[in-house]
Amino acid sequence: MKLSHLRTTAALAGVLLPLAWSGVAWAQDAVNLRMALWSANEAHLALFNEIAEGFTATHPNVTVTFEPIPFDSYTTTLTTQIAGGNAPDLAWIFETSAADFVNSGALAPLTDAFAATEGYELEDVTESAMGLWKRDGQLYAYPFSTSPFALFVNDDLITAAGARTPAELIAAGEWNWDNALASAKTVADTGDADGLVVRDFNFQNWQNLTAMWRGWGADSWSADGKTCGFTSPEMVDAMSRIHEAIFVDGSMPGPGENVDFFTGDAAMTITQISRASLLPQEDPFAWDLVPLPEGPAGAYAVVGQAGVGAFANRPNTDVAVEFLAHFTNPENSRKLAQFFPPARASLLNTETLAATNPLLTPEQIENVVVDGITNGQVISGHTNFAQIQQTVRSSLDALWVADADVPAVMQSVCDSVAPLLAR
Repeated sequence: MKLSHLRTTAALAGVLLPLAWSGVAWAQDAVNLRMALWSANEAHLALFNEIAEGFTATHPNVTVTFEPIPFDSYTTTLTTQIAGGNAPDLAWIFETSAADFVNSGALAPLTDAFAATEGYELEDVTESAMGLWKRDGQLYAYPFSTSPFALFVNDDLITAAGARTPAELIAAGEWNWDNALASAKTVADTGDADGLVVRDFNFQNWQNLTAMWRGWGADSWSADGKTCGFTSPEMVDAMSRIHEAIFVDGSMPGPGENVDFFTGDAAMTITQISRASLLPQEDPFAWDLVPLPEGPAGAYAVVGQAGVGAFANRPNTDVAVEFLAHFTNPENSRKLAQFFPPARASLLNTETLAATNPLLTPEQIENVVVDGITNGQVISGHTNFAQIQQTVRSSLDALWVADADVPAVMQSVCDSVAPLLAR
């Protein structure tokens, strides 16, 4: 493939050139595939290695190495590796960066290879799950995880503080953001633990706040990606409430506070069900998993999605695509469903997910996982997302102080990011 035929986006144009065909054939006596991912969780890696061993059993000349990269710097590190000519053979990709990778020509096409793989059943993979990862009808990354955001809850902390648990609020028909933050504040006021934590936000990954602001009917930009949404009345209201929760009532921890729900340090956390593996096995607390509270705009669900693709025009591209077909076939998709909600329609049911998620009750699976996947909207992504993400983050720094002028900060965000959205 000639480089002139690669369609590059602005964000990746400078880093994809090393992916060009080098003239080296992929077939080798020994092949070591490298797969980049952002999880270093031991349970995840054990499962991935088990799946890889199944591939090696039929491909004895192939080994697969999984290389975790820290979550906060994942995409930056990955693109740096690509620019330096050290790209992995396969990689997980954030939904926010899907457009950059899919449209750039960086990834190998998968549709024909998957369709030709015996027993793969590509038709079982839902069209809605594949939407972000397709271009011109061709699939370029497999949506291995379509995971709703939800709240893990420490019922012990909430009950001890004398607050109402989410389960009690749900039973009373009063599960909304006002009441959720009120319970979080009651726990925080004890001084023994914090209230509500948005996991992986850390005042940097602002897109994780989507799980809150969608409850106000807000979004970071319009559906076509061209219009900034931070100055909308809904977003100003949502960000004002988040700012109040942090700096006025203390129901959410502030900048510089490192709070981990899974070590018992907070009443609730917004995250995805794959984090269930972090729940303490020794000295556990009573916990629950509940849907996102209703907001002023009503009930809603937000889905985070991750794809996995094989890089194109590499010495081992064909083998990498073959491994990806193995990694995501029906049998292994069922195994992955233990941590990563599947894109296969045949697996999206309480019976199947209960078998692979023994920590979750059938009610939690139905009300959080299945309903969330069925009704949820994916976090908004955009071409050139890395630059957009940094631009918004820099503009939002002015919000994370006690005396911030929320509408003015939101205006500054749009002033900064609008030219990037218009490209």
